[in-house]
Formats: sequence, C-alpha cells, structure tokens
Amino acid sequence: MRKSRMAASQIIAMGGGGFSMEPDNLALDRYVLAASGIPNPKICFLPTASGDAQIYIDKFYAAFRTLDCTPSHLSLFQPHTADIADYLLEQNIVYVGGGSTRNLLVLWREWQLDSILREAWQSGTVLAGISAGALCWFEEGLSDSVRAGDLQPIRALGFLPGAFSPHYDGEPNRRPATMKAPWWTPCRTLGAS
Repeated sequence: MRKSRMAASQIIAMGGGGFSMEPDNLALDRYVLAASGIPNPKICFLPTASGDAQIYIDKFYAAFRTLDCTPSHLSLFQPHTADIADYLLEQNIVYVGGGSTRNLLVLWREWQLDSILREAWQSGTVLAGISAGALCWFEEGLSDSVRAGDLQPIRALGFLPGAFSPHYDGEPNRRPATMKAPWWTPCRTLGAS
C-alpha cells in the first residue's frame, strides 16, 4: 500500500560526511531522518553507485539501526521484491550512497527508478544522498566516473536545477575542475556592483 501524505518535496544533497565517512558522527544522518517529520520513518538505502557493495550496506545498517527509524535497502543486483515501485513509494526516505554516478544513472534508467523516484519525491518522500547519491538529483555535475581518473561533466536526473560537485572542499582537484566546467558561473557577492 502506497503512503498518502501531503509533505513538501525535499532533497538533501551531501558532498561528504554521513555514516559512510564519519561513522562516529551521525549528525547528518539524524538530520535526514528528522526531515521526514515523522517518528520512526521508513528509510531505504540505495547502494547502486557502489555496485551494491555489501560492506556499504553493512555500514548503513550498523549506523541506522542505532537511530529512530526502520532501515532497509534495495539492491538492483539482487532485488528482494518484484514490485520495486511499490516498495520505494512506501518509504518515507530514500538515501542514495556514493560511488559511480554514471553506473547509477544507467542502472536507474534501465530499471525506471528515475521515474519511480520522481513520483516518490513529488508525493513527499525525502530524497537524500551523498557524493554520487547527491549529484544524481541535479541537472548536471562533475564526476570521475565518466572517464577514469578525470573529472568530467555528466548529465544527471534534473530533479534540481543547476550543477553539483561533490567533495568540492575535500579533494584538491575538484575546485579547479568545477571552475573550468562549461556550466560554471562565479557567484556575485551581495551588494557588489
């Protein structure tokens, strides 16, 4: 049964941090849970970008089983349900992990998760993600999954306007590559003429 609730559509995009990078600091993960606005929200982890790596899934459960929520995950390599749409549309939060943005987008489009996740978001499901799981929601961004070892622009889902560069402050080559991207426009300081 699909949930019915009126909620503002939210996407929480994180360039880094969270349970996978800071297992002793779950502040960002608590923020994601609080964004649902309900006690004990159902949160589903999509580890697609990591190739559904078991160690990543285990880290998710190790963190979220300590928090006020009902955690689950959905593997596209070994799905536990035949009705992926219903399963995802019943979730209060969908949390997308990092890894290869390119592979994530290819698989999601093949499995029609792009359409399913848009429907979930429009019905009030909180979408969240880190790294590739954050970049995927934007029109485009920079990814090292387009060509190995090289940051290149990539077209993403376009749920959010603009571009996103994960790890902008955490990796020395991200900032200069972002400033060379075709969509880059420097921000003006407020009050400047």
